[in-house]
This record gives sequence, C-alpha cells and structure tokens, in this order.
Amino acid sequence: MQQREPSASESYFWPSVWAIGLHVLVFGMLFVSFAMTPELPPSKPIVQATLYQLKSKSQATTQTNQKIAGEAKKTASRQTEVEQLEQKKVEQEAVKAAEQKKADAAQKAEEAAKAAEAKKAEEAAKAAEAKKAAEAKKADDAKKADEAKKAAEKQQADIAKKKAEEEAKKKAEEEAKKQAAEEAKKKAAEDAKKQAAEDAKKKAAEDAKKKAAAEDAKKKAAEEAKKKAAADAQKKKAQDAARKSAEEKKAQALAELLSDNTERQQALADEQGDQVAGDFDDLIRMRAAEGWARPPSARKGMTVVLQINMLPDGTVTGVKVLKSSGDGPFDSSAVAAVKNIGRLTEMQGLKPNEFNPYRSFKMTFTPEDLAL
Repeated sequence: MQQREPSASESYFWPSVWAIGLHVLVFGMLFVSFAMTPELPPSKPIVQATLYQLKSKSQATTQTNQKIAGEAKKTASRQTEVEQLEQKKVEQEAVKAAEQKKADAAQKAEEAAKAAEAKKAEEAAKAAEAKKAAEAKKADDAKKADEAKKAAEKQQADIAKKKAEEEAKKKAEEEAKKQAAEEAKKKAAEDAKKQAAEDAKKKAAEDAKKKAAAEDAKKKAAEEAKKKAAADAQKKKAQDAARKSAEEKKAQALAELLSDNTERQQALADEQGDQVAGDFDDLIRMRAAEGWARPPSARKGMTVVLQINMLPDGTVTGVKVLKSSGDGPFDSSAVAAVKNIGRLTEMQGLKPNEFNPYRSFKMTFTPEDLAL
C-alpha cells in the first residue's frame, strides 16, 4: 500500500507548538524574577543641625551652645554612620536575596526546561506511537480492504457461478420441454394415424352396415310399396265410401236442420261435426302416410304430437313438434310427411264452423299410423 504524504499543516504543527511553549516559558521566568525581587526599606533622613549664635546671649551661653552643637553633630554623625551601615547591610541582604531568587529562578527555569524536554520527549514518543498506530491501522485497513475486495470478488464469482448454473438448468429444462414436445407431437401423430386407421375401419364397417341396411330398407320398401298399393286401392275405395256417406249424412243433416225440432237439429249437427272431424283426421293421416319416408330408427310404440296450421282452402301452412317421441329422425319424418300433403281439396266444402277446429290443431302420429 502507498503511504499518504503529510500535509503542510501537519508538517508545521509540532514545531509551532514547541516554539509557542518556549516563549511562554521565557515570559513565565521573567515574571517570576520580577515578582521575587525584595523591596528595599525606605532610607531614613539624615539629621543636620545648624547652630545659630545669637548676639544677645553671653559668651558662656555661646560656648555652651557650641559645645552642645558639637555633641549633637558628633551624635548625628555617628547615627548617620550607623544608618549607613544598616542601609548597606540591608542592600547587601537585598542583593543576596536577589541573587538567591535569581538562582532559584534559574533552577526553576532549568527544571522547567528539563520538564519541557521530558514532555517533548514524551510527546515525541506519543507521536511515534500514534504514527506507529496510524501505520498499523493503515496496514489493518489495507488488509481489511484487501479482504473485502477478495470477498467481493468471491461473491461476484459465486453470483456468476449461480447464474451459469441457473442458465444451464434453464437450458436443460427448455431442452427437456422441447424434447417432450417433440415426443408428444410424434405420439400425437402416431395416435392420429392410429385413430385415422380405426376411423377408416369403423367407417368401412358402418358403410357396410349402412349398405346392408339400405338393401334391407330397399327390400322392405318394395314390400311396403306393394302393401301401399293395395292399401291405396282400399283407401280410395274407403274414401269414396266415406265421401258418399258424408254426402248422405250432410243431406240428412240438412233435412233435419230444416225441421222444427231445434234440440234434435243441434244434436245431429254435433254428431255430424264429430263424424266429419273423424273423417278428416283419417284423411290427414292417410295423406301423410302417402308421403312418409320411414327412417331406420323408427320403432313401434313411438309417439309424436304435432301442431298443424291450415287455411280454409285446405292448404297446410305450418307444422311443428309439440311433444317429441325422443327420436329426432322419426319426429322430422312425421313433420315432413304432413308438410308434403300440401293442400286438402276436400276441406273446401266445409262451413266456417266446421273448419274452425282445423285452423290450428294437434294430431298424434305413430309409425303404425304412417305405415298404412
């Protein structure tokens, strides 16, 4: 790891601290020296006496005064000497005290300098320790950074490995899905081929069955045609007889209606109407049977109820199933048979009150009714 160069402020920090500390120490020593200087006692005034000779006094007095003045002068001189000696002694003591104070100050300054040097050495040691700790921390940080870098690289490698494994897994799953889809497609094709073969086989069997049924139906149709021809002849004969009977009944009913017995006329009219209705129901069944195509599914016992609408001229206008037999083909064949009637010309001679029941009426058909 590259060491960081100290900045300018860091380079001048400790020298500045030492310079400031030294100035503070010098000023402190000067202040102590001034504070410890002894105060000198005030000097005593020297008494000087001056003798004045009065002219008015006698010579003895003058001598006495001179003598006294001489003694006073001697006394003052001795006192002055004593005072000078005392002052000199005080001055010597003051000088001695100042020298002692100066020596004490010098000793204190020396001790302060030693303490400063010791403190400087201690601070230098601390600085060295701090520098060493900083370098150790820097090395530790570098180590941690290296470990973090290695951990990050390992994490990236793990992520890349995991991603590669996921992609490989995804690719394997896609390949498996693709293979499964191809196999399913292949199997579907084989199943379709197999189903087609089975369908073809089934269709061939059904065609054969239908062909056999068609042949049976053809034979049955031929037989039914013969029966129908005989039935038609019989029906025609019956129709002629019914028509003739109906005409006779109508004539008789008309004659009775012209009689005075109203109740008898009404009874005869009702009877005649019922008879006419029964005749036309048979006629409609007969005409429907003529155009009926029997479906293969028609069985004995089936019953279908149809709703039939007609006009006064005998034209069939509508046919629908009211109640199914449960077999669609038979229901459809019955509807088609009634529609094929088209128009019943026999109904043109009916009176309005006789025709009204046939405007919209219900009829029940069975395979037996349509196979007359």
